[in-house]
Amino acid sequence: MTVRWEAFLDQVKERGEYESRQEAERAARVVLALIGAHLVGEVRAQLAARLPEGFALILLNPLQSAEPLTPERFLRATAAWIEGATEATAAWDVSAVLSTVADAAGDDLIKQVLLQLPAGYDLLFGRPQPN
Repeated sequence: MTVRWEAFLDQVKERGEYESRQEAERAARVVLALIGAHLVGEVRAQLAARLPEGFALILLNPLQSAEPLTPERFLRATAAWIEGATEATAAWDVSAVLSTVADAAGDDLIKQVLLQLPAGYDLLFGRPQPN
């Protein structure tokens, strides 16, 4: 089931403690564009189907990445794309967005997503996995 645009942004806004929906939307757009570059095939399509249409399109048309980024490099890349961000604020942004994505996707799909990502992304999604 797809989450409504407003509900998705409100959840990101609350988790990120943003002052406005615009701040939450900016973070969501950047994080989804970056994570979309790391996902392929049916998993990316299934994840997109759970997101509001505008965010689904961002996920399906991601920024280009030559190689999968480690979680640390993912945070640095996020900071580079958000004006005025630091790695610490980027970690906050990524956590707010990806935990909201995880809630929309459900545990089974997130497990499939995590199989396509380098180790450590489970924490960014707020879904720590046993070793």
